[in-house]
Amino acid sequence: MTIHRRSLLAASVSSIGWLAGGLPVPAWAQGAKVLNVALFPEPNALMIGAGSTGPAQMVMGSVYESLLRYDEKLKPLPSLATEWTVSKDGLVYTFKLKRGVSWHDGKPFTADDVVFSADKLMRAFNPRFRVGLLSVASIKALDALTVEFRLNYPYAAFLGLFDISSCSIGPKHLLEAQDLSKPPTGTPVGTGPFKFKEWVRGSHIQLVKNDKYHEAGQPGIDNVYWHIIPDGASRAAAFESGKVDVLPGGTVEYFDVPRLAKLPGVSVTQKGYEKFAPLASIWINHRQPLLADLRVRQALMHAIDRQALAQVVWQGFATPAAGPFNRYTPYFTDKVRQYPRDAAKAKALLAAAGYKGEPVRLQGLPFGETWTRMAEMVKQQLTLAGFNIQLNSNDMATTMARQANWDFDLAFTFLYQSGDPALGVARNYIGSEIRKGSPFNNVGGYQNVKVDALFERGSRQTQPADRAATYAEVQRTMVDDVAALWLLDLDFPTVYRSSKVDNPISSAVGLNDSLGRAAIR
Repeated sequence: MTIHRRSLLAASVSSIGWLAGGLPVPAWAQGAKVLNVALFPEPNALMIGAGSTGPAQMVMGSVYESLLRYDEKLKPLPSLATEWTVSKDGLVYTFKLKRGVSWHDGKPFTADDVVFSADKLMRAFNPRFRVGLLSVASIKALDALTVEFRLNYPYAAFLGLFDISSCSIGPKHLLEAQDLSKPPTGTPVGTGPFKFKEWVRGSHIQLVKNDKYHEAGQPGIDNVYWHIIPDGASRAAAFESGKVDVLPGGTVEYFDVPRLAKLPGVSVTQKGYEKFAPLASIWINHRQPLLADLRVRQALMHAIDRQALAQVVWQGFATPAAGPFNRYTPYFTDKVRQYPRDAAKAKALLAAAGYKGEPVRLQGLPFGETWTRMAEMVKQQLTLAGFNIQLNSNDMATTMARQANWDFDLAFTFLYQSGDPALGVARNYIGSEIRKGSPFNNVGGYQNVKVDALFERGSRQTQPADRAATYAEVQRTMVDDVAALWLLDLDFPTVYRSSKVDNPISSAVGLNDSLGRAAIR
């Protein structure tokens, strides 16, 4: 048994019961080279451009691919692109694409697919990539296997845009006729190591080996079953019984991780989140008159005990956030204003703001028991500070719709930072990304022209020292403004049966693009 940790595991023991009725029999496929993975919550969709949640991207990353992959140091590696060059002035990026790649329906993959996906699909449906495209003047297919991106100005984060979660490449011949004012529909067809087989709602998603995959000898797995198991205790029990081989980060109670790690032939790793650098926060709806008052937002920050959230709810698998940047995101600084837990100060700020006990709607996040307990603890802390909190708990579809349509006062979220503030942070706070209909852009409606200008400056600067100074000012300004309620930098331990599966995580985005290189022992 091996444990790879950035910090010591919190010692805790729990007993786990089995839910009455068991789990769907068809999902527990056995036999040679079958991998069973727990999944929760159920994805919102699996089509490129439509599947926006973390669980959806985890499944889709085995079906679709991007131009590049990244190692744990965020160094770009070949994927659909075999090589790339950058002009001396930093304005032209040229990608050479891999020969002999086919879509799952047998059609050849070409540069036209890349141009269509980047310029049409991702521009329409991926906020991270869309922000990056602000730097791009043109995207052209120079020939069937060469794509040129010509920039208006240098964009330091450009080569970080091409991970599977930011820029999936889709088949132009199947998607170009669709109305891209709405997410694409149909059956997922990619170039990846696995093909989509079936999705039995509430039970499982099955992917099967792509026998014509362009990497020789891969994948080393014939079937991947993603089991949709709503209850954390049942997910742990399924792993303990051998029915599940992999528990992705966040799918079991954190106090269960040390116990499961002691099972024979089991390993735990926190690798695979280096590029994501997830940060849990609470959106503030700045459109609401009450929350437009800085004193009220400051009171919210002083009311929350983030250290208790990290230690009690997350069992030490989290660190209190200092601001909008995760501590693993480049140019992070903790030299910002502090908001220590102080209920008395929060009450004083509310009194100064003239708060009369108006109800404040807090939207929970349906990602399992840990998130439920965090919402309950935050509600209790805010109530003790004088807020009248109404906690709303809904299914995934309703929760995402409420966030996307700004139907909340406060709303839990956690967002990936994608290895650079220009990619994963700016989209959440710049004015141009206030777009109704998406839960993954500037949902809170925060607007500050100084912050917009700083994010633009930081994206264009090429010297690390200059970028560090710019992004430090961004963080100080946003923390002073209380643009959101930043709670925790999250650590996600993946528990897996190392006696069965080898190399389940081989990139900085983990299971999202690693299973094609994994193998059954």
